Amino acid sequence: MRARRQFFMDCHLAGRKYYDADLVWNELKVGTELQLELDPDNRHDPNAVAVLYNKPGDEEPYMLGYIPRAENTPLAHLLEAGWNSLFTCRISQLVPDTHPENQVYLSI
Repeated sequence: MRARRQFFMDCHLAGRKYYDADLVWNELKVGTELQLELDPDNRHDPNAVAVLYNKPGDEEPYMLGYIPRAENTPLAHLLEAGWNSLFTCRISQLVPDTHPENQVYLSI
């Protein structure tokens, strides 16, 4: 029996202008699947969850930003407990003509 997908949360992509999003901007589309990865060594946030894009043909993923600090704690705890495979992160909205912090929205 196939499991039904459930909505966990949605949020904007934090820190977008400080990372690699501009390098792959033309490839990002609504529905693009992204990866979530704990960043326990982040000096600003012990619950940091990085958002990565695996460009086909490239070995290293592109760092796009983070799940916002105010919203990342429940997700970080679940990822830390090993529940990574339960989550799929996709771009739900792209708004290129606004402030960088509001350009990319995610659904998890």
